[in-house]
Amino acid sequence: MDVMQQHMIDSYRAARLGAPAPPVPGTHDVAVLRGIRDYRRFEAVLAGRLATGRLRAALAHLFAPHHPRSHPPACR
Repeated sequence: MDVMQQHMIDSYRAARLGAPAPPVPGTHDVAVLRGIRDYRRFEAVLAGRLATGRLRAALAHLFAPHHPRSHPPACR
């Protein structure tokens, strides 16, 4: 069954019972994503890692140009 069909059935049932209608699917998606982000930041702080900018730092490290280390010339 589709999500919208289930919502329509739940809305009909709530109207018949005099209960408030359920929220439209997707109403709280942004709040859920923010909550997940905040929880992951909290876990990072407890683990002693950076709370913000971890993705950017990882990408910068991954895509940074590799500079060859200056080694002394080999024996000739």
